[in-house]
Amino acid sequence: TSDIGSPRAPQIVFDAGVPVLGICYGQMAMCVQMGGVAESSNHREFGRAFVEIEKDSPLFEGLWATGQRHQVWMSHGDRVIALPPGFEVFGKSESSPFAIFGNVERRMYGIMFHPEVVHTPDGARLLRNFVHNIAGIEGDWTMRAYREHAVEAIRKQVGKGKVICALSGGVDSSVAALLIHEAIGDQLTCILVDHGLMRKDEAAGVVAMFRQHYNLPLILVDASEKFISALEGESDPEKKRKTIGRLFIEVFEEEAKKLGGADFLAQGTLYPDVIESVSFTGGPSVTIKSHHNVGGLPERMNMQ
Repeated sequence: TSDIGSPRAPQIVFDAGVPVLGICYGQMAMCVQMGGVAESSNHREFGRAFVEIEKDSPLFEGLWATGQRHQVWMSHGDRVIALPPGFEVFGKSESSPFAIFGNVERRMYGIMFHPEVVHTPDGARLLRNFVHNIAGIEGDWTMRAYREHAVEAIRKQVGKGKVICALSGGVDSSVAALLIHEAIGDQLTCILVDHGLMRKDEAAGVVAMFRQHYNLPLILVDASEKFISALEGESDPEKKRKTIGRLFIEVFEEEAKKLGGADFLAQGTLYPDVIESVSFTGGPSVTIKSHHNVGGLPERMNMQ
């Protein structure tokens, strides 16, 4: 909103002369930082809503036409009350007269709804229109290209160092392990810690799969007694996660010593794990829960 202290986007985002799509609070930030006015509203929109198209736009090409109503998904408690200079309205909702606005010349658009969720049926195609029709970007990105880029980046970062990878058998850590192994080969050692909280025979199944099918160097560490005894009698979920994170690092550092030292600890950490665990800005975002592989880790470790 226009209130002092409300979160802002880096001003360079709007000054760089590049196409910008502001989504939900991003629309608020765009409005205020480009000279408009936004405020908190007593009437909040959460869930299914409908937008009415008031003017054609490249954002709607092949999808929406003037006068039509389309389902979207809202989740906001703020609203735009005055557009920035040079911006115009393209769509409205029941409680948001500026639900869709933009500046065609500057290729900047703001939408109050969430196109990235399945509850906005045309959301993915709206995003595609922005990328192709407005930003002029070609769809030539592939997973193969990302894989090649990731492998090269890993080689550059690791150099001749040694890496131990915390492998659980889940998607995140498995993808990380396979990419790293492709990049640096036998400089990688994977460690699966059986903490006693896994399903019956799960650890053995993971070991068999990665040794037999992927030929990964993998060490199985049975630390179940260590974990179970440390968690005994503890009922607080946050303390449990902190304990698990601390014990994981203790085990990894012990194994690293046996291997003659390791320079890096690799793990499959997604960005949602990070933002649920810590606030990077120190601002109004709150800790939802500490993931054992983020907020549960000790501050000081002997590996990067």
